[in-house]
Amino acid sequence: MYSLIDIQKRLLPDLLKVMQKRYHILQYIGVMQPVGRRSLSVSLGITERVLRSEVEFLKEQNLITISNVGMTLTLDGKKVLMNLESIMRDVTGINEMEIRLQKKLGVKRVMIVTGDSDQSPWVLNELGLACAKCMKKRLSGNHIIAVTGGTTMAKVAEMITPDIVRGEWLFVPARGGIGEDVENQANTICAKMADQTESKHRVLYVPDQVSKEMYQSIVKEPNIKEVLRLIKSASMVLHGIGDAITMAERRNTSTGDLEKIQHAEAVGEAFGYYFNEAGEVVHKVQTIGLQLKDLASIDHVIAVAGGASKAKAIRAYMKQAPSSTVLITDEGAAMKLL
Repeated sequence: MYSLIDIQKRLLPDLLKVMQKRYHILQYIGVMQPVGRRSLSVSLGITERVLRSEVEFLKEQNLITISNVGMTLTLDGKKVLMNLESIMRDVTGINEMEIRLQKKLGVKRVMIVTGDSDQSPWVLNELGLACAKCMKKRLSGNHIIAVTGGTTMAKVAEMITPDIVRGEWLFVPARGGIGEDVENQANTICAKMADQTESKHRVLYVPDQVSKEMYQSIVKEPNIKEVLRLIKSASMVLHGIGDAITMAERRNTSTGDLEKIQHAEAVGEAFGYYFNEAGEVVHKVQTIGLQLKDLASIDHVIAVAGGASKAKAIRAYMKQAPSSTVLITDEGAAMKLL
């Protein structure tokens, strides 16, 4: 039997296109507010002339307000956006995509947000919000949460709020720093997450990549040993998935190892492991912190990665990921993966 949405797709396709366009406008304003018209136009790829009429319509419907600082959602606008979310997921086929991708990758759950973070950076905010909802749903009570670094995890840290916490949470870095911008290092992200949720955190002031000799020495330090114990006791891990060459360059990888990674045609990286398209580990760096094998004993593993350009990296890593993994991604990556 046809649903109302199926009938509308057949008889009133233009109506659904207009609704989808207005939904994306409300969605962007909700995430980035207050936001100016020019920024909105560029981010959504809509001409200012077309956007002007849409904004006026939304204002007349009391869904947005316009001031000197930009556009914001009204209370009615927030309610309409919330009610539209489930409808738009059916319209765009995201619910079906999630089920198909979950089966294809063999993971516990796949959550897809609208858009492509390669084309629209604001979609990273949506990935962060989706991760926050996932954390709230899965954790109740006292928990240790291990977090990796990276730009996606930094965005997750910005989007979480105190209302997701039910109990006491302790954030710990899943690994040491990898020589990237300070704000994208695991220590900084843990501190941000703790601040955003009014929780506690610990730091791990060690380099991510060390020699075997240095590793044996560092892990014997009492403070380091204690933090590593907490990391191994985590009930949840939040991590990103990186492009192999990008991550190798961030680590200031030696010329020899970089050539090895390139020759092995590595496409993805996570936890210091580099994977080819078949999901085989083709290179591993000596890292301090969580190892791939540790994930099997952790109840909740949430991987967050989006953008069509990340599809190969996601597919490669997922062939090694534990079945308990929840993948949070966007339409851009999901469509490539399928």
